[in-house]
Amino acid sequence: MANTSPPPPPPGGDPAPAGPWSTGAGQWASDSRPAGYAPTGPVERPGPIQTAVMLMRLGAVLSAIGVLVAFLQTDAIRDAIREADSGLTESEVDNGVTGYLVVVVVTGLVAIGLWLWMAAANGEGKRWARTLATVLGGLSIVFTLLGFAQDGATALSVALSLVSLALAAVILWMLWRPESTAYYDRMSGPR
Repeated sequence: MANTSPPPPPPGGDPAPAGPWSTGAGQWASDSRPAGYAPTGPVERPGPIQTAVMLMRLGAVLSAIGVLVAFLQTDAIRDAIREADSGLTESEVDNGVTGYLVVVVVTGLVAIGLWLWMAAANGEGKRWARTLATVLGGLSIVFTLLGFAQDGATALSVALSLVSLALAAVILWMLWRPESTAYYDRMSGPR
């Protein structure tokens, strides 16, 4: 009696059901997976994605450090406000410092949330997350470079900005490596 069971799946892959999107050999045709395809077995993240996810989490930590640094520099902030407008009362200077710190905390919390969200979504191989991370990373690079043109930056804030700039560039490079693209295709299906 002939064996009528389907062929075994390829190593590390999942078998394709018979149909118009199958090559007939238990493998997916390279560009014809059905819409909504998701792999049935576990898919290992490639090294560049692992590194990018780790660096995104590091970005969240750096954002938190940036918020803490702002609180450690209240005297420098106070001096900068006084220099900008010497006619302010002490109460107005205090309000300026408080307003600045509120903005730093809110933007810091948003940045932390975005870093962690992008780490999770890119780690899951969501193609939209790579696109959004690219846009956010590009904006981060542009705004960091524009920030260098402003006066009043402390050595610590410049150092954090340089680390953030390098981090964004490396993450973007990792997300667009060929093995990363293959991972996104595997997890989200081809375009």
